[in-house]
Amino acid sequence: MKNKLFFRTAAGVLAVGMTAALAGCSSSADSESTAETATVETATAESSAPDESAYEYLASFSYSDGFDENGYLKGVTATDYVTLPEDYADITIDASLGEVTDEDVTEFLDTNILSSFATTNQVTDRAAANGDTVNIDYVGTIDGVEFDGGSTNGQGTDLVLGSGSYIDDFEDQIVGHMPGETFDVNVTFPDNYGSTDLAGKDAVFSTTLNYISETVTPELTDEWVQENLSETTGLTDVAGLNEYARKQIAFSNQYNDIYTALHDKVSFAKELPESAKEYFRNVLLYGIYNYAQNYGTNMTTIVSSGMFGTSYNTVEEFLADMDGSINSQLEQTLLLQAVAEKTGLVCDTDTLNTEFVNQYGIKDPSNLTQVYGENYVKCQLLDSIVMQNLIDNVKYE
Repeated sequence: MKNKLFFRTAAGVLAVGMTAALAGCSSSADSESTAETATVETATAESSAPDESAYEYLASFSYSDGFDENGYLKGVTATDYVTLPEDYADITIDASLGEVTDEDVTEFLDTNILSSFATTNQVTDRAAANGDTVNIDYVGTIDGVEFDGGSTNGQGTDLVLGSGSYIDDFEDQIVGHMPGETFDVNVTFPDNYGSTDLAGKDAVFSTTLNYISETVTPELTDEWVQENLSETTGLTDVAGLNEYARKQIAFSNQYNDIYTALHDKVSFAKELPESAKEYFRNVLLYGIYNYAQNYGTNMTTIVSSGMFGTSYNTVEEFLADMDGSINSQLEQTLLLQAVAEKTGLVCDTDTLNTEFVNQYGIKDPSNLTQVYGENYVKCQLLDSIVMQNLIDNVKYE
């Protein structure tokens, strides 16, 4: 069962965010499904491969390259670049940000925990209704002739009825049918459909409703917590889990306002440490490099594909556009490290082993340290500890 117990997103996890964004993109240049309205296309063909030898060093990149054994930026004293006033921790925010309702806790647990342990039943004894997730197969024809991309090839595909994922009227015609039925779905492709061969054409999809998927969420009891969560989190009952959830929600609700208030109180040096800025550039570059390697293309193709919202002609052009974001990330890391230096906080290995569960709800950080390296995880944990200390002492109005 997939475990989603890494609840709290540590401050500014640029590397994780980039990795997730890239992972969400399609690897196929020919991913258009004619029954669907939206497609994700990633070009992988190359007319001429650009010279990207300057980025070969990324093959040995580690997310921990930029940090030392205490979770600090390697070779950087943050207070050399950040001036903290004496009242830096005197922060007042809206009292509502610190309030967590029972409904908030329930939603958090449902979304972040119970859904991870949910099971799926294949329902075959009732008709499909709007909002159901159904598994279907279909074969599309125009004037009795099958067309490319218009079939599931018997592999089955899931569809949420009413989601609007497929072309107009397709989903509505599944509602009311029983699992096991095969029936025709009649649709007309829009005049502005992406494929000119299909645009404006009437099509018939011979559709089989295989089954309806129903999600069964476990009942939250002390016994369930003990059986499923105690080994990884140390939590043994519902009360402890609820309290932990409240802490996580409060942290999330207050983080941005507290960080903004803190940022407004400090001043930064005109020139920030270039070694650290170079590291954050490499974090971005590595995400692109890794994606290109996995999908057999090059970095230029990735940045020119439009997956970042803008198409860039070169990797260098992409980096130049990201300069402001890189600076913001660096400022955030420097600022929270400056507070750590001011208060004597470090995240050594002992702190990692004792505080990781308190901040993230997992006793063993090894799954993350194996991927990102220990020093990177220490940096993220240190940021969370610093922010939690600020939250614990915040004033409300």
